[in-house]
This record gives sequence, structure tokens and C-alpha cells, in this order.
Amino acid sequence: MTNDTIRRSAAEFFGTFWLTFGGCGAAVISAAYPELGIGFLGVAFAFGLTVLTMAYAVGHISGGHFNPAVTLGLWSAGRCADHHVIPYVVAQVVGAVFGAGVLYLIASGKAGWVPGGFASNGYGALSPGKYGLLSCFLVECLATFFFLFIIIGTTSKGAATGFAGIPIGFALVLIHLISIPITNTSVNPARSTGPALFAGAEAVGQLWLFWLAPILGAVLAGAMARWLYGPDTIVETTIVEKRSVA
Repeated sequence: MTNDTIRRSAAEFFGTFWLTFGGCGAAVISAAYPELGIGFLGVAFAFGLTVLTMAYAVGHISGGHFNPAVTLGLWSAGRCADHHVIPYVVAQVVGAVFGAGVLYLIASGKAGWVPGGFASNGYGALSPGKYGLLSCFLVECLATFFFLFIIIGTTSKGAATGFAGIPIGFALVLIHLISIPITNTSVNPARSTGPALFAGAEAVGQLWLFWLAPILGAVLAGAMARWLYGPDTIVETTIVEKRSVA
């Protein structure tokens, strides 16, 4: 592994750590805090702000994916090099697990604290609104599709230079406002994996949905981007690299 790949993977680790710790931390610690709880709106903004802040902190190093679905979606669009996919995904999952682990250590310091769902994602009995499998699959697939659509569009030729982090962050806020009651909002397999490991076997058993649906939506968005934006536009993007031919 080259030094460049190590630097990029480290950026993805820290970005995904911050996303998981900050977003899930807002849900676990602050969402229902007595009398001052931030609720769904606060949690939605917490997730959006983690992506917005880290996009500017390390996005210039790795592209600021922080999400295996984003990495695979950009790869399918021709905007992530082949040799970066596996290191990125590994770094993202490890970062999410560490983020969830640190959050668990902090939250468990309160007397009488019970982890409950620990901000994990779920369908059926584990869905906040008790939504069924099909509803949860569709919302995760569709939300991730549009998340990638926004990421690709705002980082393409003709978009305002240097401002992509803002619409991307707000897109994640909107996605959470829509889907928290349905799945607790994933659109990110790594973010789902970290908390699930601490929430228990039932949450782990439902992880397959929160890998399959977001990745499917992301890959479809990437494939559409090849047609919509055209290869010349994609090649000239300044935020993420061109996919290698080899």
C-alpha cells in the first residue's frame, strides 16, 4: 500500500469516525435529553454537519466519501480509482466501529444508562415507526440514489467551485428528516455497522439490508451519471479522481 493510499484511508477513517460519533452521538445522548432534547431535527442536522465539516477538513485528501455506498457509487460513475475502493471501505467500516465504540464508552458512563437500539438501523420491529421490509428497502435505496446524484452533480464541471460540501451536507439533513421514522436512516453501510455491533444480535441480523439497499441505490446513481453528465465532464471533475483504466 502506497503512502498516498494510507493518507487517503486515514482521512476516510477520521471522517467516518466523526460521522458515526457525531451523528449517532446526537441520537443516543441528546435526542431525548430531559426537557431540552434536540429531537429528529437536531439529529438530522448533526449528521449533515458531520459530513459538511469533514468534507472541508479532509475532503481534499481522499474526496470525502465517509461511506462505502458513496465510494462504490463514485466508482460506478468512473470517479474513484479501482485501487482505492477496498482500502476506503475498510477504513470507513473501522472508523465507524471505533466511533460507535467511543460513543458507547461515553454514554455508558451515566448511571442507569441502557443502550437500547443505540442508534442502529432496522426494519419491522426494529424500525422506529414499525415500517416493513419493503418500505425500508425502498427508502434506503431511493435516498442513497439521490444522495449520490447530488454528490456527483455538485462536484462536476459547471458547479460552484469549493461549495460542494454545503449542498451535500444539507442533502443528508433532508434525507434524515424523511427517513428517521422509517429506518432510523442509514444510507451508509459503515454507519449502520458500527452501532449495530453494540446494539445486539438482532440489529446485526438486519445489517444486510443496510448494505444492499444503499449500495444498490448508489451504483444506479453512478451509472446514470455516466450518461447524464458525459465522460468529459466526469474526467474534468476537481474533487474526486478519475477511475483508473487498469
